[in-house]
Amino acid sequence: MPEPLPIDPIAEAGRQWEKHWGAETVPPVAAVTSLMRAHQVVLARLNEQLEPHGLSYARYEALMLLFYSRAGELPLGKMGERLQLHPASVTNLVDGLERLGLVARTRHPSDRRTTLARITDEGRTVATDATRALNGIRFGMEPVGDGDLVTLADVLHHLRAADFRL
Repeated sequence: MPEPLPIDPIAEAGRQWEKHWGAETVPPVAAVTSLMRAHQVVLARLNEQLEPHGLSYARYEALMLLFYSRAGELPLGKMGERLQLHPASVTNLVDGLERLGLVARTRHPSDRRTTLARITDEGRTVATDATRALNGIRFGMEPVGDGDLVTLADVLHHLRAADFRL
């Protein structure tokens, strides 16, 4: 991780924003810049823990999707829907996982047009080991306490609500 900055750049941006646009405009811009920076910080922490396993967080998510699937395999199109990714991105993820020996492509038994990604035994081992590593760092969320994590997830649920139907 890089050296800590001598100032909080988000607070400074908020100060500048208020000066130019008014105090009432600061909360949303401070929230979004904080959210985006927090995303960068957490993603860097996750990727650092996953690197020894040959994974990025994106590959980890794809691997875990297969790990938790009933049969250990899914059509690439279904993976794209569940991961909310473009088909080209899913292909790229599966290519990487396949090169590592963690996933194998197979033909769908009843639809020749469909390709399945299937987790391998090695993929299951890596998924388990990687998850233990991420659990060990609380998925990069320290020093945030459990109560605040619940609150954070509840608040972010409002932003994500447009993504799904209940």
